[in-house]
Amino acid sequence: MLFRSGYELRAAFTALAGGRENWEVTPAQIYTTLNRMHKSGLIRVEDTPQDSASDRQVFAITPAGLEELKRWFESDDRPSPVQDTFYLKLMVARELPFVETARLINTQRTSLYRELHRITRQRGTLHPGTDLARILLMDKAIMHLEADLRWLDMIEARLDEISRQPIPEPELRPRGRPPLNP
Repeated sequence: MLFRSGYELRAAFTALAGGRENWEVTPAQIYTTLNRMHKSGLIRVEDTPQDSASDRQVFAITPAGLEELKRWFESDDRPSPVQDTFYLKLMVARELPFVETARLINTQRTSLYRELHRITRQRGTLHPGTDLARILLMDKAIMHLEADLRWLDMIEARLDEISRQPIPEPELRPRGRPPLNP
């Protein structure tokens, strides 16, 4: 059974993710998660042996944790493609006179291009003979950013048409008890 400290788990995660610039995880996040997993019986905690130079606690997966891990591998991991915070920001901005939608789009586009350049530079430092898995991850990120940039172009081209359409109104249902029928 593999035993690792929280410090080692964080270092392993950071290395796997390609560095803190790709996915920052704080020690507090690691230890909070480990605590929840321990309380749920998914991992066990052990002190390092007396002869060790370290006094860190180490963690190991339990049989229940292994079953949960198997379930995690069998589940899908698709984020919802229709839950987009920029879309919400853009739609709310339509009703606010102090927000320029063109500027909002340009700010988003600038941010996407910066991220695209950062990831493309990072991808360029990777070696196909030793870093193929991370290259594939960078390619996925690049493709998503390029798709978001094309989507912004489409929005910008149709912004006048969008602004002429009414904002969807919620369907409000009566609250409280239904009226008594005599």
